[in-house]
Amino acid sequence: MRALAVGLAAALLFAAPGAALAQEVKVSKTVEADATTTMVHEILVDAPPPEVWTAISTAGGWMTWAVPVAWVSPGDPDLIETSYDLAAKPGGPDTIRQRFGARVAGRSLAFRTVKAPAGFPHWDDYQKVDSLFEIEPAGAQTRVRLTSRGYPDSDGGRALVGFFEGGNAMALGNLRQRFATGPIDWAATRR
Repeated sequence: MRALAVGLAAALLFAAPGAALAQEVKVSKTVEADATTTMVHEILVDAPPPEVWTAISTAGGWMTWAVPVAWVSPGDPDLIETSYDLAAKPGGPDTIRQRFGARVAGRSLAFRTVKAPAGFPHWDDYQKVDSLFEIEPAGAQTRVRLTSRGYPDSDGGRALVGFFEGGNAMALGNLRQRFATGPIDWAATRR
């Protein structure tokens, strides 16, 4: 799908609605034994786990908080294509493709970005990054954890960590806002 990551994090390309809520996201970084960086973003969302699961695991769900447009690839339900451009079309140069991997319905969803928009910086480094959404009940809320592993120990890898540290926080802020005030009005964010 898009992790954002993008999918997720490319939310920095917009004046993202969740910017104020991004400060409520806990972020931690760990340098692993192989010198790659793992980054974890975590937030509490005011919604039950099944609703959060729909938001993170479907194209329609992603359009309520992560991106203005998203499509599931015909014939491949594990491939989602997204864009931050409201006018984007499937297969266009400005789209992002996420490949879903392992999933436990209602609990976890692994994915990797397999196509970035044309000109995306450090793509050679970013295509090595694996991401995992995990959700769990937390009282009346749902804890959402996004773990991204494999940022290389390189100039590009470090630049990506800096970009996605803020971008993923902003995107998860959008997710929280989506359940607090309703789906993101992407057309309004462009004004």
